Amino acid sequence: MRLSLRPALAATAMAVVGAVALTSCSSQPSADGTAGPARTTLVYASGDAEPDCLDPHAGGNYPQALVATQFLENLVSRDKDGKIIPWLATSWSVSPDGKTWEFTLRDGVKFTDGSPLTWEAVKANVEHLQDPKTGSSTGYLAFAKIKSVEKVSELVARVNLSAPDAALLESFSQTWNAIESPTALKRSQEENCASPVGTGPFQVDSWAKQDRVVLKRNEGYTSPPADAANQSRPAALAEIQWRFIPDSATRYAALQSGDVDVIDNPLPDNIAAATEGSPIRDLNAPRPGASNRLELNSGQAPFNDQRVREAFIRSVNVDAGVESLFKGTAPRSHSALSSVEPAATQQDASYPFDLAAANTLLDQAGWVKGSDGIREKDGKKLTVRFPVSTNQSAPAEQSLFTQLQAGAKEAGFDVKIDLLDLSSWYAALGKNEYELVSAPYTKVGPDVLRILYHSSNIKPAPSGYFANHAQINDPALDALLDKASATVDNDAERTKLYAQAQDIIAKKQVILPLYDQQNHYLYRSNISGFRALPTVNTPTFLDVAAIPGT
Repeated sequence: MRLSLRPALAATAMAVVGAVALTSCSSQPSADGTAGPARTTLVYASGDAEPDCLDPHAGGNYPQALVATQFLENLVSRDKDGKIIPWLATSWSVSPDGKTWEFTLRDGVKFTDGSPLTWEAVKANVEHLQDPKTGSSTGYLAFAKIKSVEKVSELVARVNLSAPDAALLESFSQTWNAIESPTALKRSQEENCASPVGTGPFQVDSWAKQDRVVLKRNEGYTSPPADAANQSRPAALAEIQWRFIPDSATRYAALQSGDVDVIDNPLPDNIAAATEGSPIRDLNAPRPGASNRLELNSGQAPFNDQRVREAFIRSVNVDAGVESLFKGTAPRSHSALSSVEPAATQQDASYPFDLAAANTLLDQAGWVKGSDGIREKDGKKLTVRFPVSTNQSAPAEQSLFTQLQAGAKEAGFDVKIDLLDLSSWYAALGKNEYELVSAPYTKVGPDVLRILYHSSNIKPAPSGYFANHAQINDPALDALLDKASATVDNDAERTKLYAQAQDIIAKKQVILPLYDQQNHYLYRSNISGFRALPTVNTPTFLDVAAIPGT
C-alpha cells in the first residue's frame, strides 16, 4: 500500500475536483430548467490510500476491501443482525466432529471471464490464500485450519479442517477471502493485482494509478446475497468511477458540489453536518471484529511490568480526547471488540483515567521523575516508542494520539510518536521497535480475539505479518480461545468463553480501547438504495437506482 498523502497526489488534489466533474454529471438540466435524464455513472471518492494491488487476497487491507466488494463475492454473507446468510453458497453443513464442512454452490454462476463457479473455485481460492507467495495476512490467518478442499460433486465442495473452527463461516464472509476466478488466479500476481476477476455486479475495466479505477456493470450478473433488494437483474448503475482523493477538504468539497456522489473518511465536522434535511447524508457503519485500541508491548521493557502498563492506561484521558475531537461521531469504547459484535463486553472499570494512581504505580515500580519531568530508572528514561501508520490513522486520530502523548507526559512517560508509511510501520513492528501501537484489524466475529491475542500469533505468518502486537503469552487465555474456536454448535457457550477471554485481556492491562473502527460514508441525498454490506461494512452499489438528473 502507498502513502495516503503521496506528493504526486497531494500536489494534484485540488485539480481532481474539476476532473471529477467531467465524469460524474452525465446529464445536465435542460434548457427549460427541468431535470435531465437519470444518469447511471456514480463517482466514489476514497480517502484511504490507493491499494498497490486490487486483489484483496494479496495483503488483505481495508482499502482493498472497499473497492473489491464491488466485483468480488463470497460463499456466505451476514445480515444486519449478524446472521450468516447464503450468497455464492446456497447451503452448508458441518460434521458432528466439526472438522468437515460441505458447501453447495449456486448453479449457473459464471465469473466475468466466463469460468463457471464450481467446487474447484473454492479449492483454488483457499490454496491461493494459503500460498506464501500470495502474501496474504488477513485471509491466511482466517483460513489457517483448512487442510484441504475436495470434490463431492461439481457444485458441492468439502472443506476439511485440522481442528473444529466455529468461525469458518464468518471467515468465508470476509472480502479478503472472496471467491475469484480459478482461471484468472493462474495468471501472474501482477496481472491479478491489476484486474481481479469475480462474479460481482461490477468488473474492473481499467486502473489509472494515482487517479481512478473504472468499474463497469457485469451484464450477466446473477448472484446477489440473500439480503439484497435487487434479486433479479444486473445493477442499475452502468459504471462506477472509483477515485482516490486523499485530501479531506477537497473530497468533501467535491461531494458538496455534486461532482462526487459518495465519499469515505470524512472529517467529524462534516459528519455532524450530514443531517436528515441536508443534501448530504451519513451512513454510519462501524467495522466488526476488534475496536480501535492501543496495544502495549508486554514482551519487553518497560511494559513487561504490569504496574507500568496500568500507569500508562491511567495517565491518559481518552474520554476527553474522543469527545473533543470526534464530536459524538465515535463513542468511546471500553472493549477489545467492536460494539457491533454481540459478544462484546464493556470493561469500563479496567480503563479509568486516574493520574494520581498512575504516579503511585510508577513510584512503586521504581521510576523516579527527573528534572525534565520524565521518569528514570537504572539510568534509562521511561521512553515509549509509538510508530503510527499514516495509511491507517485519520487526522483526528493522530490528534488524539498527540493529546494522549501530552497526558502521559504528566505522569512521566516520554511517548515518541513516529509517523510512518505502511511498509516502514510493518518494518518497525517486525523488528520489535515499539512499545505502543495502534493496529486496526478487522475480522468478522469474536474469533478476532484468537487472531489478536493467542500466543501462536506472536510468530509472523508467511507474509511477515503478526497479529499479537501486545505479545500476550498466556496458556490460560490460549486454552479459552482454542475452546471457543472449537465450540461449533453452541453459540451461548461460545459467547461465555469469549467473555472470559475479554476479562483476562482487561486484567492484564495490555490494551487501551479507544472507539469502534469507524466507517462513515457521506453521500448525496438523491442516491437511493445505498447500503453497507454487513460483513465488514464496506459499501455496496448493487441496489442503487439510476441517479436522478440534476
